[in-house]
Amino acid sequence: MRYCQRCCYPENTKPNIIFDDEGVCSGCRAQEQRQDVDWELRRKKLGDFLKESKEKTKANDSPYDCIVPVGGGKDSHYQVYLLTEVFKLRPLLVAYNHGYNSSLGMQNLSNMVEQFGCDMIRFTTNTKTAKKLSRFMLKKVGDMNWHYHAGIMTFPIQMAVKYKTPLIIWGEHGMSTMFGMHNLDDNVEFTKKYRQEHLMRGFEPDDIIDDPENTEITKADMGAYYYPSDDEIAKVGVRGIYISNYDPWDAKIHAELMINKCGFKTYTSRQTTFNLYEKLEDFFQDTHNYLKYLKFGYNRCTDHASMEIRHQRMTREEGIEMIRKYEHLVKPKNLDHFLKFLNITEQEFENSIEHLRDNSMWEKDTQGKWNLLDWIGNHIDDPGVEKVRLPKLEESNFIGTGYDYSGRPNGSEDEQPIPI
Repeated sequence: MRYCQRCCYPENTKPNIIFDDEGVCSGCRAQEQRQDVDWELRRKKLGDFLKESKEKTKANDSPYDCIVPVGGGKDSHYQVYLLTEVFKLRPLLVAYNHGYNSSLGMQNLSNMVEQFGCDMIRFTTNTKTAKKLSRFMLKKVGDMNWHYHAGIMTFPIQMAVKYKTPLIIWGEHGMSTMFGMHNLDDNVEFTKKYRQEHLMRGFEPDDIIDDPENTEITKADMGAYYYPSDDEIAKVGVRGIYISNYDPWDAKIHAELMINKCGFKTYTSRQTTFNLYEKLEDFFQDTHNYLKYLKFGYNRCTDHASMEIRHQRMTREEGIEMIRKYEHLVKPKNLDHFLKFLNITEQEFENSIEHLRDNSMWEKDTQGKWNLLDWIGNHIDDPGVEKVRLPKLEESNFIGTGYDYSGRPNGSEDEQPIPI
């Protein structure tokens, strides 16, 4: 397996990255481009655009200036902070409740509504439906969180149509900032096609309902996932933009800002990554990370380490050490909670994604055990690493040093997911 000579991404990264002649991945090159951008000019362009959009919304007689999809994490806090405190807009916050809530995520979501004085609409999928969809899509495409992705990428668009509020403001376009799918010149916006292909694994609700293997999921289970018609979208003029096209977008800086200004809370310990301020709202995030590892041989710790290297807060060697500690063959404690939640065994869990194992990373031996063929730790001294190395400019304050919260760490044995 080839690995980026600068960060820690393997060639089988999903979605795909590409390597240039120096062995540097497209995500690292995209981050380089962002270093030479006049962000003040882009911020001004965003302000002009928001002012123009506000006039259009006023003409629609909508009570809100825009819609912001939120989950309660540091990105949501930062988005709403910018829009309310900097650009003086009145957004409608739209949340999707997947039923996998952590206690900390619920605290942060409530805090955001209180701190910024915004109205919020939250769609709650009932626990029975969440279980059915999670069980089915785990076996179908290896995604235990399909309903989560589908809900947050669809319900806000439904509300934009309902409230005649044309502008939806998303935070980061992760495919661009992490993997280099687009550059800033593309000014990429949210589309139904992007949502379906990359976030919903190619499935719309009717594809699941009509699937021959489906025996229990009905149309009544899929209300939050039906995308409005083209006519409805056109009538309101709905469009979605990403703040990361107008902002340097550094998750660590955002988290620290929100901790200091708005009372955002982070975890104090975690099992499958060193990062304590990302993906706090999903109780089963560690199990989701583990599932990714079983399929592709790497998980979210690789994402976090690679971003810290690109921001020059961590050396490649330090990133590899984090991966060794938090990612390599680490089975999360809350996997047992998830197995109990779906009423399946660990063997059934692993069997469900057997057909999705990447054969360039995994090999089954004669005893039926899957063995990892390669990992980034075997590539510390690959030729070319020194040539493309970025100097470390500061320490990675990735654990929120000096901050604590009163809840329990993700995956604590005495904590349970909160469905409502």
